[in-house]
Amino acid sequence: MPFYYFDLLVDGQPNNQGGMILEDLAVASDRADALASELRTLKPELRSKNCFVRVVDENSTEIYRTPLDPVPSWSVRSSQK
Repeated sequence: MPFYYFDLLVDGQPNNQGGMILEDLAVASDRADALASELRTLKPELRSKNCFVRVVDENSTEIYRTPLDPVPSWSVRSSQK
């Protein structure tokens, strides 16, 4: 199983949030989404500062990124009419 690292990006600067061995990218992205949600609650000062949680692999390649501020539903195009 691969090792994934989680960073909090504030102003483009990574702050290591730790790492763990997980089954695959789907599980790692779920963990990143959960971490972003927790940080949104625990660190309200990070809101509206363009912060992200990113996942990098063992080669330091970014493989997933999720914003701390959720994307507003009105800005997402709907394929339904």
